[in-house]
Amino acid sequence: MSWNSALGAILRYGGLLAVLLVLVVFFSLRSVSFFQYGTVVLIANQIPELTLIAVGMTLILIIGQIDLSVGSVMALCSAVIGTLIVEARWPVVAAIPIGIMIGGCCGLATGAISIRFGVPSFIVSLGMLEIARGAARRVLDSQTLSIGSAISIFSEPLPIVRLSPIFVVAVGVVVGMQLVLTRTVFGRYCVAIGTNPQAARLSGIRTTPYAIGVFVISGVLCGLASLAPTSLMEASDPGAGVGIELAAIAACVIGGTSLMGGRGNVICTFLGVLIIAVLQTGLSRMSVEDENKQMITGGVIIGAVLLDIMRQRWNVTRRDGPAAPSA
Repeated sequence: MSWNSALGAILRYGGLLAVLLVLVVFFSLRSVSFFQYGTVVLIANQIPELTLIAVGMTLILIIGQIDLSVGSVMALCSAVIGTLIVEARWPVVAAIPIGIMIGGCCGLATGAISIRFGVPSFIVSLGMLEIARGAARRVLDSQTLSIGSAISIFSEPLPIVRLSPIFVVAVGVVVGMQLVLTRTVFGRYCVAIGTNPQAARLSGIRTTPYAIGVFVISGVLCGLASLAPTSLMEASDPGAGVGIELAAIAACVIGGTSLMGGRGNVICTFLGVLIIAVLQTGLSRMSVEDENKQMITGGVIIGAVLLDIMRQRWNVTRRDGPAAPSA
C-alpha cells in the first residue's frame, strides 16, 4: 500500500472512528449506565434495519441516483410476509423469500422507469413511496397484524454474545457489499457510472443494466431489513419504516458518500449508522427531549457534510498543489 493510499484510509476511517470514540466517552461521562456491554447490545440490536437499508442507499447514491421509497418498500415486504404466514398459513421459510422478492420487484420498477426512461429517480421513488405504502395498508387493512413467535427467531439474542441473528446478517451484508464495491467489476462500474455516466458509456460500459441492478439490490435489502422490525414486534405494521430513508441518507452522508455520485464506502456508511445510533441512545440516556434530539442530530449531519467538503478540498489541494495567484 502506498503512502497516499494509507493516508487516505486513515482519513476515511480514522475521522469517523474518532467521532464515534468522542461520543462514547462523552456519554459515558454524562451517564454512568452508558459504558456497559448492555448498551452495546442495545445499540447493535436496534440498527439492523437501518444498516441494511443504508447499504443499499450507498450503492444508489454512488451511481448518482436516490431512492426515497425504501421505508415504504420495507413496510410492504413485512406486510406480505406477515399475511402469508398468518392468513395463507405459509411456513416462515417460504414466506420470507416472497417478501424479499417483492422488495426486489419494487426496486426493479423504480430503477427501470428512472434509468430506462430518464425520469429523475427522486420523482419515481417518491411515487413508489406512495404506491408501496398504500399497498402495505391495503394488504394489512391498515391494521397491525400479529404473527406470533413463528418469526421471532431473527431477533432472539444469540447465546453468550446476546446479539440478534439479524444484526449478524447485517454485518455480513456490510462486509460482503464492501468487497463487491471495491474488488469486483460491478463495483468499479458503479463508481464509473456515478462519476461520469457519459464517459462510462463511451468506454463500453452498459450502464443501464448495472444501474437498474443497483436498485434491485436495494429493494432486496429492504426486504431483508423488514425482518428486523417484524421479528422484534412479532407483527407486521403498515406504518413501519416511516422516515427511515432520511436516516439512511444521513448515515451515508456522515460516512462520506457523495450525493453527486461516484464516491462512497459501505463500511464508512456503517460507521455513520453507529454514530447516529450512539448519539440517539446517549441523548436518550441523558433524558434529552425528542425535539432537541432531532435538532442535535441534524446539526451533526450538517457538520459531517461540511467536514467532508473540507476533506475533499484538502485532497484536491494536496494532489494538485495550491492554486496559482491570478494576474
